[in-house]
Amino acid sequence: MKQSLLLLHGALASEAQLKPLARELSAFYHVHTFSFSGHAGQPLDAATFSMVGFAEQVTQFIEEKGLTSVHVFGYSMGGYAALVAALAAPTIIRSVTTLGTKLDWSPATAALESRFLDPDKMRAKVPEFAAHLEKLHAPTPLPELLAATAAMLRGLGSRPLLTTANLATLNTPVQIMVGELDKTTGVDAARHFADYMPHATFEILMNTPHPLERVNPDLLVSRIARFIETAA
Repeated sequence: MKQSLLLLHGALASEAQLKPLARELSAFYHVHTFSFSGHAGQPLDAATFSMVGFAEQVTQFIEEKGLTSVHVFGYSMGGYAALVAALAAPTIIRSVTTLGTKLDWSPATAALESRFLDPDKMRAKVPEFAAHLEKLHAPTPLPELLAATAAMLRGLGSRPLLTTANLATLNTPVQIMVGELDKTTGVDAARHFADYMPHATFEILMNTPHPLERVNPDLLVSRIARFIETAA
């Protein structure tokens, strides 16, 4: 019988980001995806557009689908939401694999990441990307989405939901992966947080930057599957 696997997308993306990965993994698992609130046309509500809200959406999706002992893969922001959900509901999440998930949030790092979320600057410097986001997340206006994302990051910066103290209590098996060339996540910071998790493994993916589409798909599939089998 196939095990259940939930894939979670990154910030400013949608479940469509995970379609190639879902297609490959569906040969081995019952694969599930969804788009977080405010993404891909989902209503943007300030009350739910937060990391707490995203983590609650993970557990709500699992419960509504009647999944038991589900394995979760989260890319970037999705990985953070997965870990927060695992801390809150450890009995329904069997394992967590993260890729490119930034764990060291502070007011300074939040300000650094938020500087890219100005709609006017985005349209001027990367107009094709801005147009892509407007189409992907319609009918939500791009300025509204970017402002909400910036607020979410500032919230993480002022009050991180994942700390070395609470991660030390996480009994869920966790696989932390980060690209060697990932300047967003940071190899040293990811390793530091992984060291505090009692059931965590850590791996650097060589010659790999942050964007998911630039990660070797065969390598990613093999790492996810291998970890699920050891955690089962």
